[in-house]
Formats: sequence, structure tokens, C-alpha cells
Amino acid sequence: MDRVIAVEEHIATEAFLRTAHRLGVLAGDEAETGLMRTVEGADPLRARLTDLDARIAVMDALGQELAVLSLNPPGVQSYPPADAVPLAREFNDALAGIVRRYAGRFAGLGTLAPQDPAAAAEEIRRVMGPLGLNGVMINSHTGGRYLDEPEFAPLLEAAEAARAPIYLHPRIPAARGGYLDYGLSGAIWGYQAEAGLHAMRLILSGTLDRYPGLTVVLGHLGEGIPFWLRRIDNRHAFAQRVAGAATPMPTLELTPSEYFRRNFAVTTSGIDDPDVLGLVLRAVGEDNIMFAIDTPYEDPADAVAFLREAPLTEPQRAAISHRTAERVFALR
Repeated sequence: MDRVIAVEEHIATEAFLRTAHRLGVLAGDEAETGLMRTVEGADPLRARLTDLDARIAVMDALGQELAVLSLNPPGVQSYPPADAVPLAREFNDALAGIVRRYAGRFAGLGTLAPQDPAAAAEEIRRVMGPLGLNGVMINSHTGGRYLDEPEFAPLLEAAEAARAPIYLHPRIPAARGGYLDYGLSGAIWGYQAEAGLHAMRLILSGTLDRYPGLTVVLGHLGEGIPFWLRRIDNRHAFAQRVAGAATPMPTLELTPSEYFRRNFAVTTSGIDDPDVLGLVLRAVGEDNIMFAIDTPYEDPADAVAFLREAPLTEPQRAAISHRTAERVFALR
């Protein structure tokens, strides 16, 4: 395994945290933002988000060459557009500076404010152009709205045109309902349910017929979708044949699993499980799987040990450790 690239590695800057923690929050996002401000407010997690020299020391100790950095979730998506748009620009400028300063050790995914789709589209062009970053991260819904909805067409058009992969990161579900109790809204269950829902909306809405060149990245080995692909295809075909079997849905050019294999890549973030990895390999192939740690929320040593020890062929290990990431994020 000659190169290790981790692709879901969160950071924040002290300047971003000072500004963001003073801002008002959109209605409905108070609880999630309060939780993340608590996480970001004290060590050890604050230091793990902001101390990049310490992070490189850990990477060196583990033999990890490169980390693809992204803003700690939920980014700027819980703030009013007038605050979120300039804050995204400021963070992306800082991220581009970090990538330049630590040449060869970091790449970056820009953050966006989808609250203003036109500004988000312009920021994609800037991220992929003058800033020289490698894609963007969107933290699932924005105010309960999803990227398949018509208002986000400028954002998706810009992402496809700029060849900007969208890392679709989880957040607390928009539909809170039964998620509010027992910790279910977060990473225990709600995060993957929310991101999986968003991905399925992109597939079943016909969005990927309109934007066939779009690349979407999902963490956690696909947010559960690879496990369900055969049933999704089966039930989608049944619903097309049998009147009343499902709520109205558009006619698609491909099967749901074909979109998943064509337009999506998945990462290992947070799932160091050889059985799950084996299932996903069979479902989508090693050319659609990338290594990720989910720093600072997972143990880097455990994640790298899993990558080295998982029962893989050497071509599979090379694809997952670096080759898929090099292709998806245009990394050198």
C-alpha cells in the first residue's frame, strides 16, 4: 500500500469559530448548532479541529500521506444567508491558504451556503477555479430543503460544469419526529438515515438524468444504500408496473442501482467492518470506494489499521487507499 489518502477529515479555524459562534441561527437548527458549538468549544475536540501541525504528526506516525479537509459540519448551513455567504467565502479562502501552506499534505473541499443557490453556484466556480480546491461538501438538507428541489438547479448546474464532486455529509434529520429521543438524531442512527434519504431523493427524482455528469460522495460506506440496492431496484420496478404501489414518481432512464454505481462514490468513514466492506465491494466495486477516517470523530490509528488489515486483494487495497480518491477529487 504505497499511498494513503483520507477524504473526510474535518477542521475549523479559530477565526471561523469566533465568527460563527456569535451568529444567530435559522429556526429549527438551534439544537444541532448548539450541540456542535459545544463540541467545538472545548478541548480535546477543538484542538483536534484547529491544530494542523498536530494532525500532520499523527498522519506521519500512521503513514498517511494526504488528508482531504472539510469544514466541521453543519458548516454554514444553519445561518441566515446574509451571514452564511460571506462566512463560506472567508473559510474557503482560509482553506485554500492551508492547502498551499502544507503543500502535498492537504487537499480541500469548499463549503457552501445553499440557502442562496446563486451564491453557492458562484462559490463552486471560485472553489474549483481560482482557489484550486477539489470539490465541495454539503451537509444534507438546508432548512429542510433538498438538492433535488428546483431552487437548487443553479448549484447542481455549476457543480456538473465545474466537475466538482459533492460530498453529501449527514446532519440531524430535517423530519425530527421519532428521531428526537434516545440520541437517535445523531450519528447513532439519524445521520445515516438523513444522508441516505437525500441520496435516494437525488436518484428517484430524476435529478441525475438532468445532471448525468454529477458526482456525489457518501460516507459510512454508502449510508446503508448498498445493502438495499437489490430491493430498491425490485420495488421501483414493481411500483412502475402496479398502479397505486407507490406515490407518483418520474420515469427514469436507468435503474436506481445504475445511478448509484454511475454517479456515486462511497467512503469508509466510521465503518471499520470487514463484512460491510465486503458487501459494498460486491455492490459497487473498489473503483467507487475511498478511505476516510472522519477525523476528529474517529480514531485514526484504528482506521488506518483497518485499511491495512482488511481482507482485500492488493489492487482493491490500492484503489481504496488512494486511486479512487485521486480520480474522484483530481488529486496528484
